[in-house]
Amino acid sequence: MESIEFKEIRAKFKKTQKELAEILGVSIKAIHSYEQGWRRIPHHVERQLLYLFSKIILGKGKSSGKCWDILDCPDDMCQQCPAWEFDSGDLCWFINGTKCSGTNHKSWEEKMKECRNCKVFKELFGNKIKGIK
Repeated sequence: MESIEFKEIRAKFKKTQKELAEILGVSIKAIHSYEQGWRRIPHHVERQLLYLFSKIILGKGKSSGKCWDILDCPDDMCQQCPAWEFDSGDLCWFINGTKCSGTNHKSWEEKMKECRNCKVFKELFGNKIKGIK
């Protein structure tokens, strides 16, 4: 995640740096550093920020649809995927171990690179964050 995306999401939350720091469990100095681009945004912070943002986008109790339906995944692939196993097809981008390209991702960065180009992720976040097209 780039600093501009982080800053943009905080603005959409209508939270101060201090308020967001408390929600994410980090220091206000960390938030400032993420937004200035001085520090890399840790994976756990990015995941939590995107998760909370998805809840705002979707509203309480709503779903964006199941990824396996949107992507028309074959049954054998679904049965090996944790998103399908835990009936969380609207959170596939959040769950490690998904097998969208047929194998597990080696890192969060690798997973997010694929997710940012995925129809499911783009449909959820695409017109809400400028950095995602």
